[in-house]
Amino acid sequence: MTESTEPVEGLRPPGGPVRLEDRPTRKRLPFWDRIKFLFLFAIAWLVLVWATIADFPGGMPFREAALIQLTEARWLLILAGVEVLRQLHFLVSEHWSGYHRFWTHRVFGGFERTTHRRLSDWTRFRLARWLKWLFWIAVFAVVAGAVLDTSPVLALFQAPAILWSLLPFILQLVFILAVVILQFVAIFWFLSRGGVEVYYPDDIKTRFTDVWGQDHVLARVKENIVFLERPEEIEAKGGYVPSGLLLWGPPGTGKTLMAEAVAGETGKPYVFVDPGAFTNMFMGVGILKVKSLFRKLRKLALRYGGVIVFFDEADALGSRGMLAQGGGPGFPRGMSPAFGPAADGCHGRGYLSPETQWRLARHAAAELRAEAPPEAAGRRSRFVMGAGMGGGAGMGTLQALLTELSGLKKPRGFVNRYVRRLLGMRPKPPPRYRILVMMATNLPEALDEALLRPGRIDRIYKVGYPSKAGRVRTYEGYLGKVRHELTSAQIDKLATITPYATGATIKDLINEALITAIRDGREVIAWRDVMRAKQLKELGPPEDVEYIERERHAVAVHEACHAVIAYRTRHHMEIDIATIEKGSDYLGMVASIPPEDQFTRWRTEYESDICVSLASLAGERLFFGGDSSSGVSGDLESATTVASFMEGYWGMGSTVSSYSTAKRLEVGAPGGGQGGRRKKGQDTEADIRRALADRIEDMLSELLERTGQMLVQHRRDVLALAHALETHKTLTGDDVVAVLEGRPGPAVDGTLYRSEEFLTQLDAYHEAAVTAHLGHSRITMALPATSVTPLPD
Repeated sequence: MTESTEPVEGLRPPGGPVRLEDRPTRKRLPFWDRIKFLFLFAIAWLVLVWATIADFPGGMPFREAALIQLTEARWLLILAGVEVLRQLHFLVSEHWSGYHRFWTHRVFGGFERTTHRRLSDWTRFRLARWLKWLFWIAVFAVVAGAVLDTSPVLALFQAPAILWSLLPFILQLVFILAVVILQFVAIFWFLSRGGVEVYYPDDIKTRFTDVWGQDHVLARVKENIVFLERPEEIEAKGGYVPSGLLLWGPPGTGKTLMAEAVAGETGKPYVFVDPGAFTNMFMGVGILKVKSLFRKLRKLALRYGGVIVFFDEADALGSRGMLAQGGGPGFPRGMSPAFGPAADGCHGRGYLSPETQWRLARHAAAELRAEAPPEAAGRRSRFVMGAGMGGGAGMGTLQALLTELSGLKKPRGFVNRYVRRLLGMRPKPPPRYRILVMMATNLPEALDEALLRPGRIDRIYKVGYPSKAGRVRTYEGYLGKVRHELTSAQIDKLATITPYATGATIKDLINEALITAIRDGREVIAWRDVMRAKQLKELGPPEDVEYIERERHAVAVHEACHAVIAYRTRHHMEIDIATIEKGSDYLGMVASIPPEDQFTRWRTEYESDICVSLASLAGERLFFGGDSSSGVSGDLESATTVASFMEGYWGMGSTVSSYSTAKRLEVGAPGGGQGGRRKKGQDTEADIRRALADRIEDMLSELLERTGQMLVQHRRDVLALAHALETHKTLTGDDVVAVLEGRPGPAVDGTLYRSEEFLTQLDAYHEAAVTAHLGHSRITMALPATSVTPLPD
């Protein structure tokens, strides 16, 4: 049975505050409350002394004027004496409990009880306030009468005339003050302009039919239009209309286009907000911009029955802390932070799927943040905090935005808020502003959680990469605007070989194909124009350099090994392109693409990725007598990173424990956690890392041996494909398959590589190339010739 902690009636709880009626003495007054009335009486007396000095011709000494006022202003001294006695009374009551109890309970207690019984607290407060006003008006009248040498009553009526005579001087002071204030107002008003563009209904021609490849998101966005046009349907049933919508996803997927389509379909004004404009030199300007923006939105909403405001790149405005690292599959080749420049090697990351590239990029970015020295972080912090007048998109801007998004419930208008309240009338509630807030960002994790809560942002939709059907629809839409001769099968093939294409990249690809056709003197886009445009966009323009013969052969063998292993082991991917043309950060590359949309990856698929990456090292050792080049650096980095994830995170290695958890909890030991109890002074993290490194090395060694065995089995395929690369420099995936399967291809006749006589020539040429490699000399044998089939239209 629990003991009740509720206090007994009439007693205060232990440790609780002392009630006023229970205090034995009076509560001590602050110093200002003790002297404020004496201070005012002293000011009034000095005013009378000053008036006496001013009225005497030629002036009067202060001492004589003070003596005169001691007699004439005796009433003021009496009031001051009464105030002194009152303060002495309070002082004694603060230290003498019996004295305080006598005056409180016996002298004034009856009067207090009577007034409380007959008058309410509000009435007593009003009466006390009126008495105080009358008292100070009387004091002012007496002082003014003495100064003006007239009766106090007449002085009250003459005071307005005196103020009127001083009005020109007062107006001058007010004008000067207003000019100074207006200067600052004008500066901040000017700085708060810009960054907001208003498009009225007739200005927007975009419709939902112009948005391709995002049908699933578009269907959900259409629901918000129903709420904006017919809000009564949900409000009549006790709900509220969702007024905030966030679209997030990779760049170029159509987030801005979708917002424009919403505005075009509803016929409402569309307000485009550039968050970058909220970065200002002075603190407070961003807050003014937010306030001004929402004033404009409220006016447009009342005038047109609704308004749509769109914040593009919302993470620039809605981020309170450090931006999180983002990204996704489809990093442009050469832009992934997971790998450094590799001008002396092949395009190592090109052999990995875009999804794997994305994982490696995020992992590398996290390592960079974790390895940043503390002093560097301190320098960054000092720089930000020491900005002084620096505004930025913070400094209250985000907080002002959060406040404006929180319902807009307070009454609006000067008359409504102040005049009606002055007259004792309740202000009218604000109207229902139909404002649909739409935001777009590539970094949703960087947005402040307070911004994403329901009531501000009610719905969050991912605008991801289009599916294959969406890509086909997007290609058909953009190709419908130009003249072309692509068939439905070719469009379907194009959608397949561009798995992470967005609306923006598809539009750019078709435009580049049109430019290629015009450059060749044609007005109709052909399939070869699209392929050339795709190669240019993905690889960039090749550098105008020529390999020496032995290095050209080495690069071709290197890339052929990648391609052969990819074709033989990686069934979840298709080879898209193979080239030995030197680019900005690679000597050659083999790129693969997924033939279908896939959202789950398996251990065998990652193992095949590693085998493709290790094919360069295994191939160079096999074909060049155990020698290998520095061009395998990027491949080894890719393979090691994937193997690290498999062993330490994904449970795809020899153990199933998570490396990140073991590191965080400081558990485990060499040999997969079987090292026993931790010894004193033992570095657990170093042991875990050493054990993980051993397991990764074992996995890579096993897969390297497996890859080498496959290359031995398909040695002639490697030499055949290397010859095709040396001959054509760049091959499509179909041509690579044609060479490996020995059948005709779009640009290469693979049947030639089934000829024993031709394969013997390839063996001889390779041996000559190896001899030239070892002796750093020229190849004594010419490259076996073959007919080149032109690329069909």
